[in-house]
Amino acid sequence: MLDIRTTLRSPALNRPPTTHLLHAALLACALPWAGAALAQNDTRVVAGINAYRAAPASCPGVRLAPAPALAAQAALARVRLGPGTFPEWALEQAGYHTDKAEVVHVGGAPDADTVLELLRKQYCRSLLDAAFSDIGVARSGNDWTVVLARPTPPLALPGQEEAGRIILDLVNAARAQARNCGDRQFGAAPPVAWNAQLAQAALAHSSDMATHRRFSHQGSDGSEAGQRATRAGYRWRHIGENIAAGQTSPQEAVQGWIDSPGHCANLMNPQFSEMGAGYAVSRVRFPGFPYWTQVFAMP
Repeated sequence: MLDIRTTLRSPALNRPPTTHLLHAALLACALPWAGAALAQNDTRVVAGINAYRAAPASCPGVRLAPAPALAAQAALARVRLGPGTFPEWALEQAGYHTDKAEVVHVGGAPDADTVLELLRKQYCRSLLDAAFSDIGVARSGNDWTVVLARPTPPLALPGQEEAGRIILDLVNAARAQARNCGDRQFGAAPPVAWNAQLAQAALAHSSDMATHRRFSHQGSDGSEAGQRATRAGYRWRHIGENIAAGQTSPQEAVQGWIDSPGHCANLMNPQFSEMGAGYAVSRVRFPGFPYWTQVFAMP
């Protein structure tokens, strides 16, 4: 899950600017310099923020401690927010992939000293957040945007064959015990066997979801699980499919399915005797954002 906050500062005539803190999913704003030329990564603002992090002054509710210096990133200074733009998409389009970011807009500030004073007074918690490692600053006239962020950590996943083996072992360990899937009770079920054709169908669907940035049992071509299994050459009598997105390991994906009543019911269904699974990683939205598919069937 992303932890992205967007703080918009707008000046009001003859009184302090008001502050609006919006969840990323609700953002629908246009910055005043859309399409305008920008001055990027003002060194005075970056240096001033890093000086404050190195020797923090008072900040209500925060235990003061030095924080590492932020690295100026050109990509963060290119962030643009327009009508209906989600911050994470704006960062992605600028070439920066993140799992935590805050975008602060300051309007009506004539110089770097004014921006720094406002940031230290109103956003000291954000400035001192040691989770942030990078910064970008953009200016157009008296309007400024400061982006604090950390990059998405690299994802280390096993190969398809090993991931499939892990999923199969975990599924059969789960099926070996009676359990409740929501309000449905299941007895222990026989183990399922690995099937390469079902694995092919699962991998194809994971790849489709990753390529098209969609999360659905319906493929981008309108196909359903049974059709995809048939395409892979599998003749089935009963079929079921579990999908997941964002889990960073096979173990996490399987545990998520076990914890979800509907997915758990598929996993425990004694009618299923074979299984295949596969994952694909999105290269479009966030590097290292995996999509998982698990297909159960009886031939």
